[in-house]
Amino acid sequence: MSYLELHNIKKSYYLENQEFPVLTGIDLSFNQGEFVSIVGESGGGKTTLMNIIGGLDSNYSGDVVLNGKSLRHDTNKQLDAYRRQTIGFIFQNFDLISHLTVFNNVMVSLQMTKLSHKQQEARARQLLDQVGLKDHMRKYPNQLSGGQKQRVAIARALASDPEIIIADEPTGALDSQNTQEILGLLDQIAKDGKLVITVTHSETFANHGTRIVRLADGKISEDTTLKAGYEKSQANELSTHTLRFGATLKMALENMRYNLKRNLLIVFGAAIGIFSVIVMLGLGNGVQGYINHEIYSQVNPNAVQVSQNVSGDSSPDLSKINITSKDKNRIKDIKNVKSIDDGYFVQGGTQLRMGRKTASISFMQTHNKTMLAKSISKGHAPKNNEIMLTKEYAQKLNKKHPYSLIGKKVTFYQNTLNSKKRPVMLTKTLTVSGIAKANTGSTSITYATMKALYKSKGIKIQPNFVTVEIAGDVKNVKPVENKIKAFKNDKKKSAYEITGVGGFVDTLNTYITLAVNVLATIAGISLLVS
Repeated sequence: MSYLELHNIKKSYYLENQEFPVLTGIDLSFNQGEFVSIVGESGGGKTTLMNIIGGLDSNYSGDVVLNGKSLRHDTNKQLDAYRRQTIGFIFQNFDLISHLTVFNNVMVSLQMTKLSHKQQEARARQLLDQVGLKDHMRKYPNQLSGGQKQRVAIARALASDPEIIIADEPTGALDSQNTQEILGLLDQIAKDGKLVITVTHSETFANHGTRIVRLADGKISEDTTLKAGYEKSQANELSTHTLRFGATLKMALENMRYNLKRNLLIVFGAAIGIFSVIVMLGLGNGVQGYINHEIYSQVNPNAVQVSQNVSGDSSPDLSKINITSKDKNRIKDIKNVKSIDDGYFVQGGTQLRMGRKTASISFMQTHNKTMLAKSISKGHAPKNNEIMLTKEYAQKLNKKHPYSLIGKKVTFYQNTLNSKKRPVMLTKTLTVSGIAKANTGSTSITYATMKALYKSKGIKIQPNFVTVEIAGDVKNVKPVENKIKAFKNDKKKSAYEITGVGGFVDTLNTYITLAVNVLATIAGISLLVS
């Protein structure tokens, strides 16, 4: 019985549903002490066959038998042990760890054996001496020639004293002199009784071994013995285990030390990125909180004003502007609507007089729940037959002492049309109840006072807006607004227009959050890039 046997090995690759056979029935046997070269054209399945022998590919049909034991049904853990203990890999591109010294590259494999640390170091020195690198142990891979790198790879492959050495184009990147030196080392490994299997395109390399196996179209086309194999070696005496956490941590620290400047730049860039994300989120929350506080300190965020939507109508019928009982009832039925209060506004035609001083008011409306008591600098909200002035208009009547107007009488004039469409002047003497902060609302009187003022001239008015107060948190405002906007008029357009700070703040917060998230994302991307 041979040491290693391959029985009817078949392997295919698939692209969608199409099969591409690579190996179509390989039967081979190998013995310890052989130096076997597998030769064939590119794409002929050489590397695939090596991967199957090395336990790197278990998705095939057929069987691999080692010392009479099949590997076909080994678990992943058993295959790991097989690769660590029985197989030593040598690659064309060396695959050395760049941040470790030559000595530590060999130690990586030895740290997976059960030798003591002292024994591991002694074996590493012995192996590097064996491959002619005794004076290069403290160098890094980038300080070595190609031939020297391949010697390190050979020493590393021999670390656990494996019975099989697999070399994939080990001299493909080397010059003729280094090729001869590597061939000598591989030949010596075979003389030590180990099985050496190589993949090569070089006939010179293949003729150096004890046997040549040629692959063509996924099958063995030729199997030639050049000379008798060497005596087999003693059984592997080095037990192995997975790489310990401590060794892995040490490698990571070595990598950080080796690339110290680059790692410091990465840490610095990451710190800037993290700091930027935190600053953006904190700044956004701060700005949002400040704006909300300033707005909510002046007006009621849970109150909105609702009027008829007459946009696009150049001369709307005044009756269509009014809010009817039907309108109020449908709004009142919306969830979270707490109360509805009548209101009336006029644009232009309003004037206040006190002595010789007058003040023309461009916009006048009845007092409502959108105005908070804290927005009043002095005095109180208007009651019946009272008027609250903004500081701007109070200064027009008394520039130096606007607050002295509180409790005093002013004459209120309002130009309007009667039922016959004739102009009339409404006049009423009102008491100044208070002075509101600048830009926090409009000069206002109660709805009852406004209604009585028009009634004095035989004019009956209906509310042309209502103030809707919404219960609960300000988050309830937007859903209520959306439901009000969902009502349609005869033109299939929104029946109502909405004004009020609650909806505005909700929209503002959405834009602020969006802007903050965009900036934080940009900072996060810069963090990833760094």
